[in-house]
Amino acid sequence: MRMSLDTIKQPIAAELDVFEQRFRDSMRSHVPLLDKITWYIVQRKGKQVRPMLVLLSARIFGPINEASYTAASLVELLHTATLVHDDVVDDANERRGFFSINALWKNKIAVLVGDYLLSQGLILSIRQQQFRQLEIVSRAVKEMAEGELLQMEKARRLDIKESIYYDIIRQKTASLIAAACAAGATSTATSEEDIQKMWAFGEKTGIAFQIRDDLFDLGTDDVGKPLGIDNKEKKMTLPLIYALNNSDRSTRKHIINLVRNESHKNDKVAEVIAFVNQSGGIGYAREAMYQYRQEAFDILDTLPESAAREAMRDLLVFVTERKK
Repeated sequence: MRMSLDTIKQPIAAELDVFEQRFRDSMRSHVPLLDKITWYIVQRKGKQVRPMLVLLSARIFGPINEASYTAASLVELLHTATLVHDDVVDDANERRGFFSINALWKNKIAVLVGDYLLSQGLILSIRQQQFRQLEIVSRAVKEMAEGELLQMEKARRLDIKESIYYDIIRQKTASLIAAACAAGATSTATSEEDIQKMWAFGEKTGIAFQIRDDLFDLGTDDVGKPLGIDNKEKKMTLPLIYALNNSDRSTRKHIINLVRNESHKNDKVAEVIAFVNQSGGIGYAREAMYQYRQEAFDILDTLPESAAREAMRDLLVFVTERKK
């Protein structure tokens, strides 16, 4: 039986409802245009995986409290800000099936809205004197920017090593998930060791999450984005890196040329996907994903047994087995 998010949410269902209201309040502005845009953002919210990570991490160590809600709002404000800015950087017109902010209100307004959301998170944490949370989330912001820039730098070369790939996704994707888990833990955990454990758990979860995303791009699932889109954007995925590193020189040169110069052609993208499938890249990446997931499970197993811990385990399974 496939686990649903609604089932996973049960130990924190009431708290998630409280969070939603507080998150809406944290986005309000006296500027009518800004209020209209933030209302639009709230209406198209996603699966709420990051607030769930924050609140479950908090609940593992004790009852959810005011600091837990602050952590959840801080992380979600940051996440939303990065999505708005990412759409500007990527010149994307859609996000989760809705028009992006930049598509409706243009780039300048979208950048300012992202800045506003980020500043609201900073103000919220300072007002609540949650300086440890602010430190954790600021670290994630720094790493996300570094990871994005590292990826842009390495995208020119395409034949990158696995170690560079992991550096990129650890910073770009996993750091925010790690921050969500660690920030939640700060609100209820009594030891720095437990907070660090939750950072490590979140980092491994984030890496597994990104590898799953890589697999979507080369599979046949209906995942809400065109197959091969990462190839079209010249982003290196783990299956492709493995395939290139385990092919002869002429094949590697041919495939890199396709990705670099002909990724706008569907038949060429299909050729790259077929090459990766035939080389064993899919299976290799799936095994890597399960390895990181197991390492995250091992961390959870060192924590006190509870409904929240089991829900966290189920959430980890959900994000690595998800179909979209």
